[in-house]
Amino acid sequence: MRVSAWLVGVLVAVAVTAAEAQTRSTQPVEVDRVVAIVNNEAITLHELRSRLAAVERQLRTQGTPLPSRDVLEKQLLERMIIDRAQIHFAKEAGVQVADSEVDATLRRIAEGNRLTVPEFKAAIERDGVVWARFREEISDEMTIARLREREVEARIVISDGEVDNYLASAEGQGGDAQVVQLAHIIVRVPEQSTSQQLVKIRARAEQALAQIRAGEDFAKVAAVFSDAPDALTGGSMGARPADRLPSLYAEAIKTLRPGESSEILRSPAGFHVVKLIGQQGGVLALPPIKQTHSRHILIKVNEVVSESEARHKMVSVKERLNNGADFAELARLYSNDLSAAKGGDLGWLNQGDTVPDFEKAMDALKINEISQPVKSPFGYHLIQVLERRTEAATPERRRLVARAALRERKADEAYQDWIRQMRDRAYVEYRLEDK
Repeated sequence: MRVSAWLVGVLVAVAVTAAEAQTRSTQPVEVDRVVAIVNNEAITLHELRSRLAAVERQLRTQGTPLPSRDVLEKQLLERMIIDRAQIHFAKEAGVQVADSEVDATLRRIAEGNRLTVPEFKAAIERDGVVWARFREEISDEMTIARLREREVEARIVISDGEVDNYLASAEGQGGDAQVVQLAHIIVRVPEQSTSQQLVKIRARAEQALAQIRAGEDFAKVAAVFSDAPDALTGGSMGARPADRLPSLYAEAIKTLRPGESSEILRSPAGFHVVKLIGQQGGVLALPPIKQTHSRHILIKVNEVVSESEARHKMVSVKERLNNGADFAELARLYSNDLSAAKGGDLGWLNQGDTVPDFEKAMDALKINEISQPVKSPFGYHLIQVLERRTEAATPERRRLVARAALRERKADEAYQDWIRQMRDRAYVEYRLEDK
């Protein structure tokens, strides 16, 4: 593991001090050790403490009262174990994220902070975070997200009958709806738990609820007790329409006022406590959708074609277009895309059909205007807008929206159940308490 120069200096100083004190004491000086083994991989104390420092900074920034360091350390270790188990499973399943995709994500994060990538890197390193490690964590998060899409989304089944019932409901008819902001705590129940284990696990959930009832900050209690991935952000689920909540939560908040928390709820994943932070009225009527008819030329970046080569080639193609070359002909010659056979024609695109970089560039173009080379996770594009129109919500689109709402409603429950199974299958050996 690579360490920075200042840390090397510290370690050398520790070693020298220990050598000088050898005649006075034989107690070893701990530099690093393994605190857990997940399947065949180790989590070290250095990794845990580095993550702990970052989490403490995040909680302070959010204004969340900090639990004791020992409690927070144990909770964070459990999060790391679950993440490591997912990464291990992703490797076995062949789920990967390309370096170019990680670079694109880092660029978007930097741009979101109004920084260039070098400026963002410098800011990260000023906070004491090793850039290579930060990049690895972003890659792991993207891998876990992709694994979730593959493993969890496939488990969600939405029947035509469910869609029909939704469309017949008040939500489906476009009536008034509530947009709610929630936070939650999940105390996970392992599969095949004994009755004695269930009693202990429920007691833990009751302890969490008792602290909330006594006036303890919900976010702090979540950081201490919750087994959900969002525990260290206070259990916040953000704002979403009530019809897209898990059914268990949607039913529970019907009797809550903003600021109130539910009783203990039971699901296959475990015991839950939900807090209603706020709510406001909303309208679910589908607005007209903007559609764009466009075409493009794509030169992909891959192991054979570097980014600089792809951009240079695209600049050359753009010059030929500027000099009157036919767009469709050049698309058929050069585009690395299935649309090449159709002269690059992508047909009518709805908002959200393409990646953000492509859509942003496309939306900025006038009719028949050709863009400058546009970089996306796939490579470099030249985009031309042919037509634009606005379409009312069709019955097909209403069914798609209904299906998406039902899928989102089931997604949280399916994810928690999958996480529980993943955690139960992993081999875990704890060494945090070892001396």
